[in-house]
Amino acid sequence: MNNLFFVFLGGGLGSLSRYGISELLRNNFRSSFPLATLCSNILSCIILALAIGYFSEKIVMSPSLKTFIVIGFCGGFSTFSSFSYETVELVRSGQFLFAALNILISVTVCLMLIYFLTKQSL
Repeated sequence: MNNLFFVFLGGGLGSLSRYGISELLRNNFRSSFPLATLCSNILSCIILALAIGYFSEKIVMSPSLKTFIVIGFCGGFSTFSSFSYETVELVRSGQFLFAALNILISVTVCLMLIYFLTKQSL
């Protein structure tokens, strides 16, 4: 039952963080490119990789804290569904370059972050 609480709490905080980033970027940058989702996903990958790779080896991380960060917070903070929807909308609106860049940047950067930041734990 504790794990459910930690996933719930982390997911809520992750979702609120994603909303905050979306509002911050929406109010300060005007672009057709889905920058808020890209930033949320990249930041989430950094947090997840650090929690799994670096912190797990440098400090003792309780299973509850790991559940809170990795499943809860990162799960609520990152968003594959928004990434997918925004990419499809870019294609539908004829913005093929932005759609391709969104896919290329999102997938490449996020995979590279996870790979390099967890490399010592592989």
